[in-house]
Amino acid sequence: MSDVQSKIKDLVEKNKVIIFMKGTPDAPMCGFSAQSVNVLRAAGAPLVGVDVLSDPEIRQGIKEFTNWPTIPQIFINGQFVGGCDIVTEMFERGELKAEVEKALSGK
Repeated sequence: MSDVQSKIKDLVEKNKVIIFMKGTPDAPMCGFSAQSVNVLRAAGAPLVGVDVLSDPEIRQGIKEFTNWPTIPQIFINGQFVGGCDIVTEMFERGELKAEVEKALSGK
């Protein structure tokens, strides 16, 4: 495993909810990242954001880590959930809040 892959793995394992995104949760740099942050916050998620624009190695590395081509990428409780469309659909169905609560309760 490369250094960047190890760094990503460490970040995912240490944070209950993490989003690899363009910009930061307080200053998203694309609409998909902004939408993802909005639904995660609405679901009560404490967000840790990783700005892929500031680190090209992370930007490419996260795509290889998940075998998923687009940004943002969201992980909950160490598991890759998906991108903007998936978390938005989960939120609309009420599943996202349940996943976030489960992660925060340590289950």
